[in-house]
Amino acid sequence: MVEIRINTAAPEEVPTPLLAVGVRAGASPPGRLAEVAAPAISGGDFSGREGETALLYAGGAIAAQRLLLVGLGEDGPPSPEALRKAAAAAARRARSSGAREAALVVEGGGEEVRAAAEGALLGLYRFSRYKSNREAGDALEKLELLVDGAREEEARGGARVGRAAAAAAALARDLANEPSNTATPEYLAERAREIARRHGMGCTVLDREGIGEEGLAGLAAVGRAAQNEPRFIALEHRRGGEAPPVVLVGKAVTFDSGGISLKPSSGMEDMKFDMSGGAAVLGAMEAVGALELPLNVVALVPATENLPGGRAFKPGDVLRFRSGKTTEIVSTDAEGRLILADALSYARRYNPAAVVDCATLTGACVVALGHHASGLMGNDERLISEVRAAGEAVGERAWPMPLFEEYTEQIKGDVADIKNSGGRPAGALTAGAFLKEFVDYPWAHLDIAGTAYTKKDGGYRTKGATGVPARLLVEFLIRRAEEAA
Repeated sequence: MVEIRINTAAPEEVPTPLLAVGVRAGASPPGRLAEVAAPAISGGDFSGREGETALLYAGGAIAAQRLLLVGLGEDGPPSPEALRKAAAAAARRARSSGAREAALVVEGGGEEVRAAAEGALLGLYRFSRYKSNREAGDALEKLELLVDGAREEEARGGARVGRAAAAAAALARDLANEPSNTATPEYLAERAREIARRHGMGCTVLDREGIGEEGLAGLAAVGRAAQNEPRFIALEHRRGGEAPPVVLVGKAVTFDSGGISLKPSSGMEDMKFDMSGGAAVLGAMEAVGALELPLNVVALVPATENLPGGRAFKPGDVLRFRSGKTTEIVSTDAEGRLILADALSYARRYNPAAVVDCATLTGACVVALGHHASGLMGNDERLISEVRAAGEAVGERAWPMPLFEEYTEQIKGDVADIKNSGGRPAGALTAGAFLKEFVDYPWAHLDIAGTAYTKKDGGYRTKGATGVPARLLVEFLIRRAEEAA
């Protein structure tokens, strides 16, 4: 990952191959930078609209060799999201120009520096390890963030958080982008062990036998036909004294064929992304450890493949969960809620202060919200508001959706207590209603089916896994830690 440094020198005095500065529409950059930028602005070659760039040779007017203008959009203080996008555009342009070092002017303090660091690092992200002609590495090795000297300490704190949040999302992207013949349940378990070793966390991994002994009926059933055995992963970060922990739960179906209820073949290759919730939770735990958050945090990741076969679970089967609740299987392609039900039940042993789960759970959520927001539901309005605010702060929006009792009525079983699908109407909400049956603590659920991966580059997101909602979870936990302090 590119090195990020804080520098308090005046921008025009920084000797660098490329100096980037954000410019609002109708405005000019500060000081002597305006002299270099003037021809492009007055000549109409640069207007300052969001995402626009113009690369200019400084000609000795400033210490930098080249000046990159990056549009921030309409006049007024840029939002953190605008700064993330601008920093991503600047970092990418610096890399494509062949510069090994660059500098970026950041107006503001810790929040603005954090946004710039996140945007630059995530904008430079690439997953190319399986390409034989891939680049040896990023040409850009170091990025200096130029800040006001009076806010240096605040800026360094913002850069530290920004690096950690970007690393969380990058790890989540890496895990989800891996092909399923690499990213097996045991592969995820080993990545969890590595996180635990790096940061002194507790780590428990249950194999097929342990899953059965714990009574994790959903995970056992879904993973029964898979040659790559399921794993149940628990990571524990204990830095909050005796306080009850926050529990993060992430669905990790490392490949989802639909099982006996087989999916259409078109687009099935994207079902490697069905473990994005688990990937985001592991990414968040990496940041929790790196930031040494003074909080108790537990991550639970049920990991499995969902494949057809002679030992596969079937429509019409009845499962009995560890809570005693029974579930009639209507569709084996509604498997994510089954393994989440296990994890949500397992979470009870921690007497959690709050539980947040995230999962690529339903195509219905994509129909409802598209690819611009995750679905958000739960049983605690304060927690829902916290999660939503964290998402707004980091550009990973979540939209509240209802869990009326009528949705629970839709999943009442014929031969068991409940069934694992309520049909096409309100599919995201009946899935949430199913999960609600397994919680008796403050709980929020994020359906990330539409936000976990993307088909195109844009802003600081790159084609493939987005890392959503790793940064949301990190922000949520930072705010919890600050509140507890």
